[in-house]
Amino acid sequence: MPSQLSEHFKAKSLRSTNAERHWRAGRFSFDVSDAALPVVMGIVNVTPDSFSDGGQYAEVEQAIALAEQMIEQNAQILDIGGESTRPGAPAVDAATEIARVMPVISALARNGYCVSVDTKKPEVMRAAIDAGASIVNDVYALRAPGAMAVCAAANVGIVLMHMQGEPGTMQHAPHYDDVVREVSDFLLARAHTCVDAGIARERIALDPGFGFGKTVEHNVALTRALKSLVALGFPVVAGWSRKSTVGALTGRSVAHERVAGSVAAALACVSRGARIVRVHDVRETVDALKIWQAMGKAI
Repeated sequence: MPSQLSEHFKAKSLRSTNAERHWRAGRFSFDVSDAALPVVMGIVNVTPDSFSDGGQYAEVEQAIALAEQMIEQNAQILDIGGESTRPGAPAVDAATEIARVMPVISALARNGYCVSVDTKKPEVMRAAIDAGASIVNDVYALRAPGAMAVCAAANVGIVLMHMQGEPGTMQHAPHYDDVVREVSDFLLARAHTCVDAGIARERIALDPGFGFGKTVEHNVALTRALKSLVALGFPVVAGWSRKSTVGALTGRSVAHERVAGSVAAALACVSRGARIVRVHDVRETVDALKIWQAMGKAI
């Protein structure tokens, strides 16, 4: 049975105005209507232990060069992270995370790009916003003490993600009675809390958190039922890129060999209404989205 909160947001989505077809993030505004090409968010990991690139872009110059390349390939958002959230990843303190990401965020924001900070720490959020970040992408959905207040005081876009457990333990036998309902209810409750805290509805996007405390079966079930989350009226972010589930479904054990599978998963989400895709492989994803959109318009 749908929850009262779910029904509340469904009712609001039916009354959405044209303005609510845009996701607001600082001075940026992204068209998230069905008519627009989905927004591409490029992943830039400024970490020594990323699952996808093994720390290849841990140095500031390397990270900035990667981000510039992604912009040339038509990424609209650059998502900068200074703490790995791969399963089993060790935690890092706020000072270390700030030291990793701040030079990159500052340089990219000065160049006029839309920069997102991938963090769950309010200290890092505040420093990133002061340096010019326009989006806070939080795997913890602003549950850390102080995180909500930092974001409510700024004009940033917010990505609220679902995660069962913590990165260090999240893949230790994750269990749900109904993964679609539980993930949807959690995200809707967090969105409601954000609105109550003064964060405008048009600044909020939802991410079901593929691979974060979920089995292959959970990830597939969430993708198949993504329309139920989209119907709630918030832009949905899909982050399948190079994840272990892609490897499990394709037999590709090496992360950088999962590009084709990742693009296919992104298209599966976009076809069900996801309006933002978070990816490592920008060029391949943009090309696929352009063909997908052209074929759709031709029908």
